[in-house]
Amino acid sequence: MQKSSSSASFGPEGLNMAQSFFKPIQQTSSPSSNNRQTKISVIGTGNVGMAIAQTILTQDLTDILALVDAKPEKLRGEMLDLQHAAAFLPRTKILASVDYSVTEGSDLCIVTAGARQISGESRLNLLQRNLTLFRDVIPPLAKYSPDSILVIVSNPVDVLTYVAWKLSGFPANRVIGSGTNLDSSRFRFLIADHLDVNAQDVQDVSRGQGVVDPTIGLWRLLDSSENMRWYPGIVKQISKVGCKLGDPRQAHLISILFAVSIELTISFKQAYIVGEHGDSSVALWSSISVGGVPVLSFLEKQQIVYEKETLENIHKAVVESAYEVISLKGYTSWAIGYSVANLARTLLRDQRKIHPVSILAKGFYGIDEGEVFLSLPAQLGRGGVIGITNVHLTDEEAQKLRDSAKTIAEVQSQLGI
Repeated sequence: MQKSSSSASFGPEGLNMAQSFFKPIQQTSSPSSNNRQTKISVIGTGNVGMAIAQTILTQDLTDILALVDAKPEKLRGEMLDLQHAAAFLPRTKILASVDYSVTEGSDLCIVTAGARQISGESRLNLLQRNLTLFRDVIPPLAKYSPDSILVIVSNPVDVLTYVAWKLSGFPANRVIGSGTNLDSSRFRFLIADHLDVNAQDVQDVSRGQGVVDPTIGLWRLLDSSENMRWYPGIVKQISKVGCKLGDPRQAHLISILFAVSIELTISFKQAYIVGEHGDSSVALWSSISVGGVPVLSFLEKQQIVYEKETLENIHKAVVESAYEVISLKGYTSWAIGYSVANLARTLLRDQRKIHPVSILAKGFYGIDEGEVFLSLPAQLGRGGVIGITNVHLTDEEAQKLRDSAKTIAEVQSQLGI
């Protein structure tokens, strides 16, 4: 008997449900099929590059890891430091060289190399210097690994992903920017963990109080002052986003934020930041659901008052969170390391998960600003970008997304590439 895979075809005449959920992208190529060892190359061994390399190693995502940097002594030191940990890591061959031939045959090339901004330097001048750098980085990667997927991490990531696409000549589905994958994680963190809420603990407490209906009983559970005292972290976060405890207009929004954290493992993953990885990013509050019920539409239907300023302050905290880390330790590294390793896992293991990453956005959500790369919720797999999810946006969110695209397009137009 021939073994068959799970089918997405249901209903009369085998309707393919997957085609309804995802819009196909253009200029694609099929993934290569072979049984050789998996190879990942990381370009740039600074703080970010090494955090990515270390996370990839500890998560056993590749058989061969190649490191490339322009500084040979530092590069060899980083290689040796990782090799000396061989007894504590999964078996992985670690290579390093200033010559890009070391990347030959890579399945995934992760680019973290980039020029640092000089004090008083304009953003455009920084971009021009990074464009010059990418002219030396991207073509050899494309030469030695013509079937690889490029993941760009260097900032400004959206514009540089566009640059990498142009310089590589790769189809659009195989050039991806890390985009707002990390921003979305920060978004979830600020809504959930900053409330000092653990999803499993909350579920345990709920069960202890009886069965909680996610659309009715939860409000009663959370609106009681006794339960509010159980979670002092809520009070701390309320003050950060401009709410006052006891304000009747904010009580239900506080409950919503708490409820969202309970749904973290199921629906909370739909909490996306999209658009530019930067100041013009867009928080998709309308995509967050609790128990399958969209938060904002539920509030509107129930005529529950909430203030947009509260939501905007949470989004502002997402945008500024990286600056806070940089001001405290001088750079960001671990979070982006885990974020990119997460992308690598999805891509190389064909997990077909949804990630908000920087992709060629023309034609999606009314974006017609030319060949702009920005973050949209995309399904990723072994061939790169498989499709773009049909997330419902409010008119306001859609307009903000188009404005974000326009911001990026204006910068790209000055590059002359």
